[in-house]
Amino acid sequence: MISKNRIFNINSHEDFSALALDVFRYQFENNTIYRAFCDLLYKHPSDVQKVEHIPFLPIQFFKTHSVLSSNATVEKTFSSSGTTGIKTSSHLITDLYLYEESYLNGFKHFYSNIEDYTVLALLPSYLEREGSSLVYMVNDLINKSKKENSGFYLDNLEELSTTLKKLESKGEKTLLIGVSFALLDLVEKFQFNLKHTTVMETGGMKGRRKEIIRQELHEILMNGFGVNSIHSEYGMTELLSQAYSKGQGIFKCPPWMKIVTRDTEDALTLQKNKKTGGINIIDLANLNSCSFIATQDLGKVNVDGSFEIIGRFDNSDIRGCNLMAM
Repeated sequence: MISKNRIFNINSHEDFSALALDVFRYQFENNTIYRAFCDLLYKHPSDVQKVEHIPFLPIQFFKTHSVLSSNATVEKTFSSSGTTGIKTSSHLITDLYLYEESYLNGFKHFYSNIEDYTVLALLPSYLEREGSSLVYMVNDLINKSKKENSGFYLDNLEELSTTLKKLESKGEKTLLIGVSFALLDLVEKFQFNLKHTTVMETGGMKGRRKEIIRQELHEILMNGFGVNSIHSEYGMTELLSQAYSKGQGIFKCPPWMKIVTRDTEDALTLQKNKKTGGINIIDLANLNSCSFIATQDLGKVNVDGSFEIIGRFDNSDIRGCNLMAM
């Protein structure tokens, strides 16, 4: 069994690579779905000596199979949002400690201890359904912040505006995290000039508004909140880690997470940095499910390892990844 402490104590590229290969071997032996996928590609641990050779499981498998590398009892099931009639993803969690350590350490890595912030959450579309991993994370951040004004705000935008302005007047360090359409609703009704607040969008109009490009969204929000940048969180139901952007849509990963891109025409071929391709994610905190996932997002990776999300594949299946029907 792999020590959890190794995941959150990675200090170098060598540490990451060594652990990634160990996790691959562990999941190959313990995850029947992932092993079947690797067998189809004729990829055995003896053939994989570099991180670049590790196969990435198409994210659609979380919609159709129980992707597990553990026999432990499932403590929580996270599910993705989706329109009526569309099959959603399920992420079976056998160790909530890994998720909690991942988001707490990740937030601390990019910002500081959550106790330093009052956390205001504007996530109506997520609160209206069961099984959101984002709501679980934010609820725990709210509780761990231990600030009296921390909390969720659903449709009570006036109360949120009043609280934001009160915290500003006191100079309190504040995190406002919200889904894009709700943040737009807020700045359409109220004007702010925030100096002590980090505004973080989690993406998505969720069918509530017309989709707009990130640059346009951020310009509207920067003007409305009176801030110089809009931060962003990049995560998904199938992951246990998040990447963060402090502006301009440039995301960075915590030390136990890495993004690479694959060729859009050949899903099994990784490509060099700065070329647009399909986003593949290594999330070593995903120890008990699968740490190597091929997503449906399009993006590019910069030389320093930061990355940008450009869009999504047009077709519902990732081209070249629909290799097996199980």
